Amino acid sequence: MTPYTPSPPAQYKRFHKNNEPFYKSKRLWITVGTGTVLFGGYYVTHLEKVPISGRTRFMDITPKQEEAMAKQAYSEVMAQFGHRILPRHHPYTQFVTRVAKRLIRVSGMDDTAWEFHVVDSPERNAFVLPGGKVFVFTGILPIVENEDGMAAVLGHEISHQIARHSAERLSFAKVLLAAQLTLVLFGLDPSLFFNHMTMNLMMLKPFSRKCEKEADTMGLELMAQACFDPHEAVAVWRRMEESGTGKGIPQFASTHPSHQNRVTYLQEKMPQALEKRAQSDCSSEMTQFADMFKQMWHR
Repeated sequence: MTPYTPSPPAQYKRFHKNNEPFYKSKRLWITVGTGTVLFGGYYVTHLEKVPISGRTRFMDITPKQEEAMAKQAYSEVMAQFGHRILPRHHPYTQFVTRVAKRLIRVSGMDDTAWEFHVVDSPERNAFVLPGGKVFVFTGILPIVENEDGMAAVLGHEISHQIARHSAERLSFAKVLLAAQLTLVLFGLDPSLFFNHMTMNLMMLKPFSRKCEKEADTMGLELMAQACFDPHEAVAVWRRMEESGTGKGIPQFASTHPSHQNRVTYLQEKMPQALEKRAQSDCSSEMTQFADMFKQMWHR
C-alpha cells in the first residue's frame, strides 16, 4: 500500500517559486534592460573626439565642473610648495614662461587662464592641473637643458590640459562604477573582477599610460608647430633615463610608459612632427639662418 504523502501547503509553494535561479527573474532582466538602454544612450551621447589626436572617448565632465574640482588640488599644491615658488622675475620663471607662451599661441587655448609656476625643488617633475595651472620643478631643468627641451616637457603638460585627461579619468571611473553595479544586479561580487590588483594593473594604470602616450604625441606636434626642434623630445627622455628617474619600475606597474618605449614611440612619430614643422612658419629664411648658426655653434 502506497503511503499517503500530503501535498505542501500553498505558502510553501510560493516560497519554492522564489527559489528559482536569479537569471530567470523577469524583474531582473527588465531592470538590466532598462538600465542598459538608459546608460547606453547616455554613453553614446557623451562620446567626443580628443583634439589633435582624434581619439574617441567618453566624457561627461564639463570644463567648469573640472575646474571646480581642481581648486582643492591647487590649494593643496600651493600649501605644499607655495613657499618654494620662484618669483616671476626669476630667470628660471622667465625661461619657462617664454617657452610656454610660444606653445600656447599654437595650442588654440589662448583664452585659458594659464599660470606657470617654477618650484625650487630637486624633483625631476612637471605637472598640470585643470584650468591651466602648470608646475615645473627646478630639478628637471638640467634634464631639459635648453628651450627645445623645455618645449618637449611643457608641450606634454599643456597637451594634458588640451585633452582634458583629468576630466576623462573621472568619466572613466564612472564607467567602472556602472560595470560594478551591473555585477551586483546579477548577484555577483564585484570584488572578483574589480579588486585592488585588477583595478590598478589592468584598468587604471593602462588608462593612465594611454593618456601619457597621447600627451607625448600631441606635445610633439605642438612643439613642432611652435617652431621648436622635435628631436629634442627624444633627447630629453634619453637624458631622463640616464639620470635614473623611474629606474627599476616595470612599465606594467607604472602610470607612465618606460623611458625606452617613449623614445621608440617618439621616433616613430618624428617624420609627422618634422612635416608639421616644415609646413609652419618655421620654414622662413630667418629660421634657416638660425639653424645654420646653431650648427656652426656646435662644431
